Amino acid sequence: MDQEQFEKLIKNLISLPSETETVEFKESKSNEDDICKTISALSNSANLYDKKNAYLIFGVQDSTHNIVGTNFLPCEERVGNEQLEFWLSKMLNPRVDFRIYEFILENKKIVIFEIPPAINQPTKFNNIAYIRVGSATPKLSDYPEKERKIWNNINRKSFEKGIAKENVSVSEVLSLLDYAKYFSLTKQELPSETQQFTEKMYQHGLVKKVFDNCYDITNLGAILFAKNLKDFPTIKRKSVRVVLYKGNTRENRLKEQEGLFGYAISFESLLDYVNDKLPFNEVISKSLRKEAKMYPEVAIREFVANALIHQDLSISGAGPMIEIFDNRIEITNTGEPLIDTDRFIDNPPRSRNEDMASFMRQIGVCEEGGTGIDRALINIALYQLPAPNFEKYDNFTKVTLYAYKRLKDMTLDDKTRACFQHCVLKYVENSRMTNTTLRERLGIGEKNYPTASAIIKATIGKKLIKESEKPKEYVPFWA
Repeated sequence: MDQEQFEKLIKNLISLPSETETVEFKESKSNEDDICKTISALSNSANLYDKKNAYLIFGVQDSTHNIVGTNFLPCEERVGNEQLEFWLSKMLNPRVDFRIYEFILENKKIVIFEIPPAINQPTKFNNIAYIRVGSATPKLSDYPEKERKIWNNINRKSFEKGIAKENVSVSEVLSLLDYAKYFSLTKQELPSETQQFTEKMYQHGLVKKVFDNCYDITNLGAILFAKNLKDFPTIKRKSVRVVLYKGNTRENRLKEQEGLFGYAISFESLLDYVNDKLPFNEVISKSLRKEAKMYPEVAIREFVANALIHQDLSISGAGPMIEIFDNRIEITNTGEPLIDTDRFIDNPPRSRNEDMASFMRQIGVCEEGGTGIDRALINIALYQLPAPNFEKYDNFTKVTLYAYKRLKDMTLDDKTRACFQHCVLKYVENSRMTNTTLRERLGIGEKNYPTASAIIKATIGKKLIKESEKPKEYVPFWA
């Protein structure tokens, strides 16, 4: 914190009508126990009221908020043989990364303790957690409803709510984020007053208000609407990479494109770019023969959206990647899935990034209620493509879409995977897979029904499906 930031902070804090649960003023030095108890209370209150920091300020009169100065010099204070700051840190559990600043204002010394919110558990002093209630500092255990809310806040704390850029003005927010695209996607009219731009963004969690004309841009705001992701250190490595290869290996890389814009801004252009790089295929159905892109756009849309929304944003140094080969597309994102890959089709989606998922669904990027994967698989079947492969690895998830293969060129894994996914789709439609429906899915002629029977038998052998209560009808293994 420099002098200019300090003066701006103090100006806003002393303009408050009274002490709040996250700001306390003191004229003179307190004893070390009182300071530690106050830090515990302010840290827990910062969590409770969703504040970036709480403040303990020495040198400001409590009743009038006049700047009176203080003789308290924390850097010179000792408790026994230990420096005060070290002793305070040692007495708090868990350790709190508070910062102490000393500045001169109006020729008077001001000391500020900047205290972050409790993160993993309520902050305790001598194994007791405290809380601010008005200007009092009682035990947190005396207010169980507040303690319960703090734990709820701890459990829901997410990367999305973290800060990508702090202490920026309204004009800086509007220069860093594509506000025009935000209002267009959310179908809102552009406000007539500049201040209302950030007020609308605040409602979606894209920014947090610090003081008048002073905001923090959240990671959610940056990753969705950044004009340049590299302007934000916390998310600059989360850009989407699209890599095009010649052939079926990574030996010959033809082109690599890395996105610069936030996901909401660039999603449609990303899809256009990917679809433009895809090969063509002759699609044959009962009533139609035409040339089309090898992969259905609805499937590309769903799986790319999932890679963005379900990635583990806490894993640094990597973002979503789309790799295009002659015979397949691999779409990879960081983080292992929160549900088993065998249940992707029937289970509602679960995301680590609920705020991003909710917003992306609101603007129509992906499907509500988990129907997107169903639609993707139905369209893949209409295009006569092999079933996609969902794979889980340490710290990442990959979806592979395969180009057209004749049945005789498919591996046994290809065939049983298609059989299983078809069986799940029929089950969620409140229907059942049969030899006939599988033959339709795989383009097997009626006379070759033993081929479908062999695939069903192999899929049962892998314990992916089982016979239902009716003979010759099949359901997923978990049904």
